[in-house]
Amino acid sequence: MAEHLIETRNLYRKFGSDETEVTALDHVSITIEQGEFTAIIGPSGSGKTTLLHLIGGLDEPDGGDVLLDGANIAEMSGNELSDFRRDHIGFIFQAYNLIPVLSAEENIEYIMLLQGRPAAERKARVRDMLHTVGLDGLGERRPAQLSGGQQQRVAVARAMASNPQIILADEPTANLDSHTGISLLETMRELNQSLNMTFVFSTHDEKIMERATRLIHLTDGHVEKDERK
Repeated sequence: MAEHLIETRNLYRKFGSDETEVTALDHVSITIEQGEFTAIIGPSGSGKTTLLHLIGGLDEPDGGDVLLDGANIAEMSGNELSDFRRDHIGFIFQAYNLIPVLSAEENIEYIMLLQGRPAAERKARVRDMLHTVGLDGLGERRPAQLSGGQQQRVAVARAMASNPQIILADEPTANLDSHTGISLLETMRELNQSLNMTFVFSTHDEKIMERATRLIHLTDGHVEKDERK
């Protein structure tokens, strides 16, 4: 086991060029431990989504390193990185990103199918996850037949189905009403506590900030404050 589950070293990321160049992250170094429930917060344009995407290997830095459980993802080939993300990271997006032609059950099962897990194990895990996120009896419905809150619950179940070390959630409550958002957050917090699963949010939602055990404040690509509750 590495010293830190997540470590960024002097992460630098810019967009555009010449007169339009914008520095999204300016030498950001943070560490996150196993089991933390962390929110990266800040105003629009502060770099929080960029930081989350770099941690998840969805984007490449212009400088610096990202180490996940000691593995430097910048040194991985495309296939190695894809496999690493599949096996170690669960993603939850603001727009749900479910596969529309698949049922809720099939969306949740998909990553485990790619991992080559046995059918009986996949089915049992899907059943357990549907129950965990409060979607019993809705597994055969496609995304279009579910409400926004239900779709995001499917996305949470999908992210956690393969028991990844890290869950990265980019504004997961942004499209949900207050009641649904709170219910979903309580579910994620319970899973964090019972399974010691590590959650990292990118958000400006007060509901997430209230429940996070650590807040990393970004301003103009810098870590302005890092507070543990």
